[in-house]
Amino acid sequence: MSDEAPDRPREGARGAGSAVVGVVEHGNSAVLVTLASGGALLDRRRVDLTVGLPTHPHHHEGSWAVGRYLNTPGARPISLAEAVALVERVRASAAEGARAALEALAGAVAAPIGGIALRGCPALPPTTAQRIADNRAQTYADSVMYRQALATAAEARGWTVRWYDRDAVFREAAAALGGEDVDAVLRAMGRSIGPPWQAAHKLAAAAALAAFR
Repeated sequence: MSDEAPDRPREGARGAGSAVVGVVEHGNSAVLVTLASGGALLDRRRVDLTVGLPTHPHHHEGSWAVGRYLNTPGARPISLAEAVALVERVRASAAEGARAALEALAGAVAAPIGGIALRGCPALPPTTAQRIADNRAQTYADSVMYRQALATAAEARGWTVRWYDRDAVFREAAAALGGEDVDAVLRAMGRSIGPPWQAAHKLAAAAALAAFR
């Protein structure tokens, strides 16, 4: 599911070998930047993994269910069982959205895609109810849910999943480039495809570059 048309470089650069998709997720949406094995930019797009559902069911509805944030605008009473059921609905929708998004991407890119790079996931309590109840876990459980949906969809396609550390990924991208100035490389990518080329696009591209190491 996407509300933004995919973009490809104006120069139409295409590389040989397996491409890698770098991902930066934000809520239920994600920026996908696909690079060829030689580092050529093949595709840029933003996708929504769910439509018409709450985007942060652990953090919002789940918190209301255990008595957090009930004085905030929009808060409403909800039982823990209802919150858990809502999370599972969103999880199932995200799984389908991720599958459809990666299928569309694979069909649009000429080079075969062999991998995906996603932000590493912190450990979470084992059950949805426990994640909701844990004051720290509920703040990032939704983000992890969307990353895991993309990882599962990628694995189903036979892609390798690489988990990156946001604090280290630009150094790893530079190493993959043989010490080349990664900022200059990312600026050139942005010029090749035109705006928007924002921080999320640069991070996703750096994650894809680092995955080639």
